[in-house]
Amino acid sequence: MATNRLLTTALRAYQNAPNPAETPKILGTTTTLLTHLNNPLNLSLLTTHFLTARAIWQGPRDLQLCLRIVSIYNTAAIHVRRNELQNADSSTVQPPVGSGVSSDDWARAVAKGLDDRSSRWQHVLVLTGILMGMESENRGSLSSSLRSNLEQAVVTAANLSLHDHLQTGPLGRVAVAVALTYAFPLLSHPVMGQIDMNALLPALIEALLGEEGVQNGDFVSSITEDITPGRTISWHGNMPSVARLQKLEGRPVAQNMGPLSRLVAFAVQHATDSNIVLRVHDQLLDFTAGLLDKWSHCPLSAVDISVEAAVLSPETLRDPYPKLWQLSKKILYAVATISQSIVGRSLIDPSIRNDIVAPSLAAKTLHTLRNLSFVSTRQGASLFQFYTFTFLTSLDIITRYPAACESFLRETQPPPPQTGNVVPSPVIQATTLFYLNVAEHLPLALATPVCEALIIGPATAYLSPTSWLTSPANANPPSSQTLDLFESAHSAVLSVLSCPEHGAAAAAHIPFYVDALLASFPARISPRQFRVAFRAVVQIASPPSPLAAVQPELAEILLETLRFRAVDGGASIVPLLPPVGEQPAAASNQQQQVGGAGAGAEPNQLISEQTALILTLLDALPYIPLHALEEWLARAAETMNAVADPAMRQVVRQRFWDVLAAEMDVERAALCVAWWGTAGGREMVVLGRPRPVDDPTAFLMSGALGVGGEAQRGGGDGSRL
Repeated sequence: MATNRLLTTALRAYQNAPNPAETPKILGTTTTLLTHLNNPLNLSLLTTHFLTARAIWQGPRDLQLCLRIVSIYNTAAIHVRRNELQNADSSTVQPPVGSGVSSDDWARAVAKGLDDRSSRWQHVLVLTGILMGMESENRGSLSSSLRSNLEQAVVTAANLSLHDHLQTGPLGRVAVAVALTYAFPLLSHPVMGQIDMNALLPALIEALLGEEGVQNGDFVSSITEDITPGRTISWHGNMPSVARLQKLEGRPVAQNMGPLSRLVAFAVQHATDSNIVLRVHDQLLDFTAGLLDKWSHCPLSAVDISVEAAVLSPETLRDPYPKLWQLSKKILYAVATISQSIVGRSLIDPSIRNDIVAPSLAAKTLHTLRNLSFVSTRQGASLFQFYTFTFLTSLDIITRYPAACESFLRETQPPPPQTGNVVPSPVIQATTLFYLNVAEHLPLALATPVCEALIIGPATAYLSPTSWLTSPANANPPSSQTLDLFESAHSAVLSVLSCPEHGAAAAAHIPFYVDALLASFPARISPRQFRVAFRAVVQIASPPSPLAAVQPELAEILLETLRFRAVDGGASIVPLLPPVGEQPAAASNQQQQVGGAGAGAEPNQLISEQTALILTLLDALPYIPLHALEEWLARAAETMNAVADPAMRQVVRQRFWDVLAAEMDVERAALCVAWWGTAGGREMVVLGRPRPVDDPTAFLMSGALGVGGEAQRGGGDGSRL
């Protein structure tokens, strides 16, 4: 009787005028009734009146209220199933717990309450709640036939609601889209295929980017309005933008952005209309472009990671600032996930992979990723498999179209770097880094003049001694992106110089590049960077490179420049400290990955400028012309013996042995064996003796007979290669 009176009270409350203060009580009462009503007809009646209740649906409505409906039926279904199991385990003498209605009967009764008096999108909310409560977490509450019918009902109601734009409205479409993120994992594959992805996909994007989602990035504009630029930035909890950010973070879309983006990706893959997919792609591009523009005008965009503690107030660092970047990371993940599905579809969809659409889609994808580079450079986008696939696949596609490559580089070319202490904003640094990373992959697709103008020009501008990036007077502390920018600039230049098609550019730019390289070391470039870059240049200038036929002596000139600086050029013998941002262990791993360019140094072993120059000389030995190898083996040994510090000299000696034993080709290895055994190599390297000048018998192979029958014996086990 008490339950019947509560039902009468609830039905009467449904007809009252909307009162936000009473809404939570009405929803709580509804949940209680759904759990305790023992008459299936009353369950149907309650659901019918609940979905048409004036007190709920004629007042303020938002997505939070819609998802409360899902939660109510989910909670009720869980309790019904729990009570059913408890009653089955108890004796028949005891009164039943709850309503005593079985799960199947309860689900059928509630579903019968979904009639034409309520909207289809409301039906989706109720059916999703029932399905979640009965079947999530492998509960298996319903019979197989009823579960199949329930899944079918969810999909049918979703399709009907998405097609009826007038009755569903914007809120209903967003509610259906978000509700399906909960129901989707519980649907069987045949039922999934019945969803109209052409209708669902726009609704999902509307949910993600619209007012119930990330609000098209307008939350950044509100931050700009609240913050006054100055030496110290204070962005505290009393500001409206902080409250807006916290409210956005608490909304269902922000909390479920991962599942929502994965559902969008699924819809992209299974939509039958390619034009809808392309429109979604354009929407992502427009959203990220607007977000980049809004962030560029925000005072927080001028704060580099290295100076956050000094520039931002403690209250800002404690709460709103981390939340802002956490939301930005979610946005990056969502956009990368959706873009990955679009790019993946472009590989197999004939209407997209053609020569008209494919280059445009690849360029737009790269623009989208560039727009989010201010987030990806901070959050580490390489950790996202979706991001890496999207980036590399887009590059593979666009490199088939030289015009598209040139157009992209011209549209995104960064501003010339400032000189002296004028450091560009982190946003400009991030977009520049993205530009250089893209440009590194495009030389084979571009003509030589274009490479010189759009790759070598911008990259060498950052390598110039007058650039803020290479100037010793750089900001203190240095920018967090300094190391990445410097490496990317070197990689971009080397990618052009190493292409045989651009031999003319290599001949013209190698001297200037080497000059910039030498001028930057060791002040603004690490030994690892210097060794990799210089070795690559020597390899470019050596046979079988076409450049070696035009300038056959260039490789030896480069080595002689290196040797002169190490011995007679005043190279410092003071140990070098690891640069900021590059840990010794990490540097060692990267050195080993480039084919032994750093195999001579232990992870935590310090080397001087002179030692680094000599190690670079040894790194280049496997690439110099064969006819000059013996001479340069001797010169390298003489240069090694000029190292005064025994520990550093041992590092160089170990590297020398590694090069001779493991990095030479067959012809060079044979010449090295002869030089080591009969031309004095062993004595020069192991014993530190000078090079033999006139007497060919001054150094003999170990065990050979010398003048007067005396044996020239080696100096221990370490004397043999």
